[in-house]
Amino acid sequence: MNLSRLIPIFDSSVSNWGLEARLLRWLTLIWLFVGLIILFSASYPVADARHDDGLYYFKRQLLWVFVSLIGFNIIVNLPLQKILGLSHWFLLLFLALIFTTLIPGLGKKAFDAARWIAIGPVPIQPSELIKPFLVLQSARLFGQWERISSRVRLAWLGIFGLVLLGIIAQPNLSTTALCGMTIWLIALAAGLPYKYLGGTAIGGVMLAILSISIKEYQRRRVMSFLNPWADATGDGYQLVQSLLAVGSGRTWGAGFGLSQQKLFYLPIQDTDFIFAVFAEEFGFVGSMVLLALLAIFGTLGLIVALKAKNPVHRLVAIGVMVLMIGQSLLHVGVATGSLPTTGLPLPMFSYGGNSMIASLISAGLLIRVARESSEAEVVPLRKPSPENGRRRRAFQKNRN
Repeated sequence: MNLSRLIPIFDSSVSNWGLEARLLRWLTLIWLFVGLIILFSASYPVADARHDDGLYYFKRQLLWVFVSLIGFNIIVNLPLQKILGLSHWFLLLFLALIFTTLIPGLGKKAFDAARWIAIGPVPIQPSELIKPFLVLQSARLFGQWERISSRVRLAWLGIFGLVLLGIIAQPNLSTTALCGMTIWLIALAAGLPYKYLGGTAIGGVMLAILSISIKEYQRRRVMSFLNPWADATGDGYQLVQSLLAVGSGRTWGAGFGLSQQKLFYLPIQDTDFIFAVFAEEFGFVGSMVLLALLAIFGTLGLIVALKAKNPVHRLVAIGVMVLMIGQSLLHVGVATGSLPTTGLPLPMFSYGGNSMIASLISAGLLIRVARESSEAEVVPLRKPSPENGRRRRAFQKNRN
């Protein structure tokens, strides 16, 4: 692979891509750029207070963006068939790491949840990193459902079940729900029988109810979501402060960097509630622009899925669209009080290297599907050698 392709601005092959692939690439970079600007504003006060450096989180995020963009460009320039051939190994690796987080002493806890593994100074969150590979393997399984044996089907369904059980045991109900919905919607798009889909949907709802009934803090979150003002200084505090931030933005917003709620009123404003800071600084108009960007991204993803001739590729596009747009809408729903308070980051906005890697790899997969689905671009799996070129010309000459 040409090393210049590892850096987006030096990738000269972009001009040969199809229209959807180029548009998705630009939307991804715009999304990323806006996210970095908002993270700079949202994280500055807390970084200055904790580390005496207001740029502490922003500089670390830039490092993760650099690493993620390398992965992004590898994905967009690698044949999807090769990526699919490796996806199950990555899925099994991150599944093992998910269960490793549950081992006392190995899993790193935050907010009473063991979701990280510390490898030196680098925190690894396998439940985030597994998302794109869960999409790939789900598309691979359900796209070939009729051609594979029942033993293989059951084996992979069991592995998917273990992924969901491992994540919910951390506990991480929001990520479990997102991953479960993504798998379910990919299966729905693949045309699986409704009796299977209905049974798994009921099972998923029952699992969520069981988790909420066992975990008291999850139950309190649901109750506080229904009426956060009843306990505005307790369980409803996060949501109340988020609503105050969103409401303070009004029509045009307070202006970039002028959010008041980020000044230690709104908790975890650089991750789980970063949209509230965005809404306060850019107002209703800015929020509508962001939602329009998400709508355009989702629409292009749907167009790419409809144009894909390979059923597995089509399901990859649908899965990425559900994952990226679904997670974004869930985050916005939590920040605006439309959904119970959960810990889902906003893709390419929230601070965190694992989320950034998963987001850009997912976007890269969608662009790769767009490249291979475009009639305007023929992407060779292997670069033709000079010897093959001479043979082809000699063959044509003999025919003439």
